[in-house]
Amino acid sequence: MKQLAVLITCHNRRVTTLKCLQALYACTVPEGYSLEVFLVDDGSADGTGDTVRMQYSAVHVIEGDGNLYWNQGMHLAWETAAKTAEYDFYLWLNDDTIIDKNALTELIENYNEAFKIDNKPAIIVGTCRSDVGKNEFSYGGRNDTGLILPNGQLQESKYINGNLVLVPKVIFKQIGMLSNDYTHTLGDNDYGLRAIQSGFKCYASKHYIATCSPNLGVPGWFNPKNSLKKRWQLLHSPKGLNIKEYNKYRKKFWGNKWIIFALKAYLKTIIPSLYGRISK
Repeated sequence: MKQLAVLITCHNRRVTTLKCLQALYACTVPEGYSLEVFLVDDGSADGTGDTVRMQYSAVHVIEGDGNLYWNQGMHLAWETAAKTAEYDFYLWLNDDTIIDKNALTELIENYNEAFKIDNKPAIIVGTCRSDVGKNEFSYGGRNDTGLILPNGQLQESKYINGNLVLVPKVIFKQIGMLSNDYTHTLGDNDYGLRAIQSGFKCYASKHYIATCSPNLGVPGWFNPKNSLKKRWQLLHSPKGLNIKEYNKYRKKFWGNKWIIFALKAYLKTIIPSLYGRISK
């Protein structure tokens, strides 16, 4: 029996989190596989953790202090799972992502197909649609040329969104968990790039296998509707760009070119309207 650890982190989204778990437990588990769920409740004040314990007693609920955000919350869930048992796969799952009934089966099938290509483990990124019944991309894989839209074939991905990601044990053993360099964002992209640097590949799933509404609109840190003070705060905020961590990420994978990216970020923040006109 192969074991799969599902990793989730949440904060004050009880209804959303419960819908996610409901879809997960309604999903078909491939024959020969079992799953165990590790949920970090990051200081929720809405009773998320207690409700999950009552309705889903098999879930490992780990308490956070309310300051973990996505990357650190997922890191804690992963760390706890790795100490619990030696799992064959780790599945990242956002608590606002509703997986299809066949999602786990497709992820495993895609993984097995990807393994045959190079006789090597690979990361599989689940492609998410924006809304039920709509085949409009929201999250998944991306390359330098743009989004990876599902076409029934495995497609290599350079950048991965962490909404629904299958990581095999071999890759975890070689490159570890999500990096502690990040608080909220960038940890997913970092992980995919680290895997590629280590000789592995990332593939986007062949079909849409989950639903997750995208964050629409202009990011607040360069939205001209916000005041300069507000934009500056968001430039440094975990929920904004978080410029220090962004610069660290760029240095890590782009070397000295990080300065160009940093300069662009500051210009977008200080003169967003002018930057938008110039960049066009």
